[in-house]
Amino acid sequence: MKCKEDTQILQILQKEYQRSFQEQREKMREQAKEDILKIQEENYRTFNRKRKPPHTYKIEDVVTIQRTQFGVGLKLRPRFFGPVMVNVNPNERYDVQKIGNHQGPYFTSSAADHMKL
Repeated sequence: MKCKEDTQILQILQKEYQRSFQEQREKMREQAKEDILKIQEENYRTFNRKRKPPHTYKIEDVVTIQRTQFGVGLKLRPRFFGPVMVNVNPNERYDVQKIGNHQGPYFTSSAADHMKL
């Protein structure tokens, strides 16, 4: 036979179990956040270890663009399109416009690491 005190004790134990479960879950989440941040910082350091800063181009510089699409029969084709004229965008991005009649898009955008003078 159940008495009133048994149900109260059971409720108190359930509340205590839920509270401890929530605390453990929060601790695990915080630990996971810290681990993720530590791994991201390490990845950032290793990615940027051997990278050099990009070359800054001026408006109307004449450059060539590296071919970024690869496919069949491109082994003997040139690796760069060009010449193209530069218009500056933020974050080392550039709008470029084709000069003359050669292969490649007439107007496109490119990153500084895919271009050379």
